[in-house]
Amino acid sequence: MKNSTKEALAAYGFLMPNLLGFLIFTSIPVGASLFLSFVKWDLLSPPRFVGLTNFVELFQDPFFWKYCWNTVYLMAAIPLGMAGSLILALGMNQKLKGIVVFRTVYFLPTLCAGVAIYMLWRLIYNPEFGVLNSIIAKTGQILGVPLKGPYWLTDEAWAKPALIIMSVWQTVGGYNMILYLAALQGVPRDLYDAAEVDGANSWQKFWAVTWPQISPTTFFIAIMSVIGGFQAGFDPAYIMTGGGPNGSTTTIIYYIYNNAFEWHKMGEAAAIAWVLFVIVFLFTLMQWRFFGKQVYYS
Repeated sequence: MKNSTKEALAAYGFLMPNLLGFLIFTSIPVGASLFLSFVKWDLLSPPRFVGLTNFVELFQDPFFWKYCWNTVYLMAAIPLGMAGSLILALGMNQKLKGIVVFRTVYFLPTLCAGVAIYMLWRLIYNPEFGVLNSIIAKTGQILGVPLKGPYWLTDEAWAKPALIIMSVWQTVGGYNMILYLAALQGVPRDLYDAAEVDGANSWQKFWAVTWPQISPTTFFIAIMSVIGGFQAGFDPAYIMTGGGPNGSTTTIIYYIYNNAFEWHKMGEAAAIAWVLFVIVFLFTLMQWRFFGKQVYYS
């Protein structure tokens, strides 16, 4: 047997576990969900083929569009979190004594279990004894103006902003900050030296040197965050609000869960999942088309 053949067989041997895992745990469930999207099935009786009925009913469902809007609304946390991560990374990129400690402290929320964080924020948002409303009331006393915090998680107008605030706090110091920090440390120093020779101030150096150099990282974070944003929202809504009040924090993923495991409408849940896949695919293509050209690759 030739050496090239042995190398190829060894390569296939190493690839085979991942290939089998992909076929068994990814391809088969994806194919099964596509089949389910064309049937009515309540887990108790045999599946009944209904063609495109699940999709037609879905597009006529006002709750589906409401939950799509909720999902997009909650994705307002993405640009806020990205901006916060970049600002934090710029601060963490300074050569200061003890900077490693600050980097660790800001990254800690990412390591905490999601359920614990959501329970903590439920206490923070408590209208009677929560820290946030207490701060608002104390501020009012200092200013001589009576201030009272809202019912964050039970008021339809405040439930989504409350989840956005928590999401921004959770993501600002997380992996995005690490990615930005790595990108900032990869910017060539001689570009800053040249800018200083030309008399550029701090903002001009950031806009002309730093921002173009880290644009591939920004583009990557934006792509992944939007994809994750469409798939997010289940855990915090399930634990903190139960999808309420009045469905104001129910997202598409939460709606899939309700259809599949609360109401046993497996066909409808699969149809929503495939519509969500198409939405994510189209949004990703749009991002590549409109923002891909703005990325600078040195």
